[in-house]
Amino acid sequence: MINTNLSTGWIEVICGSMFCGKTEELMRRLRRAEIARLRTAIFKPQIDIRYSEKHIVSHSQLRMESHIIKKAHEILPFCERAQVIGIDEAQFFDEELVDVCKTLALRGKRVIVAGLDKDFRTVPFGPMPRLMCEADYLDKLQAICMVCGNPANFTQRLTKDSAQVVVGEADIYEARCRNCYEPPED
Repeated sequence: MINTNLSTGWIEVICGSMFCGKTEELMRRLRRAEIARLRTAIFKPQIDIRYSEKHIVSHSQLRMESHIIKKAHEILPFCERAQVIGIDEAQFFDEELVDVCKTLALRGKRVIVAGLDKDFRTVPFGPMPRLMCEADYLDKLQAICMVCGNPANFTQRLTKDSAQVVVGEADIYEARCRNCYEPPED
C-alpha cells in the first residue's frame, strides 16, 4: 500500500530487464496521479531519443510528454510545483540522480524512477543499485523470454558491440530467462 499523505515524500523504483514494462508502469502511475489532480513532472535522459525527442515512450508506443535532461541536477528547477515526479531510463543518468531523488523526497515529493537494474553483461547499471537501496517502494518486473517463454530477467544483446550503452530496441536486444541468456564474449 502506497502512502497517500503528500506531506511525506518517498521514492519508488521500477526496475527489470528490457521489455518488462518499466516505462508503461511508470506512465500508469503518472496517469493515476494526474487523474487525482496531482501536478506531475516527467523526465528522461537526452541520450534516449529512440521513439521521440519530447516524450517518454513505451515499446508499445504509449507516450507522455517529458523534459529532456542532460544531467540529473537539471531536474530540480522543474519540480517546484510538481507533486509527483517521473524519471525514465534512470540507468543513463549519473550517480547524482540518487541525491536529486533524495532531495525531492525530502521536499515532500513522490518520486517514481524507472530503469534497467543491470546491463547486457548483468553488471549493475548506473545509479540504479543505489536508487534501489534508497527506494521506499521497489518493484522488479519480469519480461517474457523470447526463446522459451519463461519469465525473463536478463537483457540479451544481439550485436557484438561491447560498449555498455548502446541505445536500441528489439533489433539489438531480447529479454531472456536465466537458462537462455548467453553471456557476451569479452
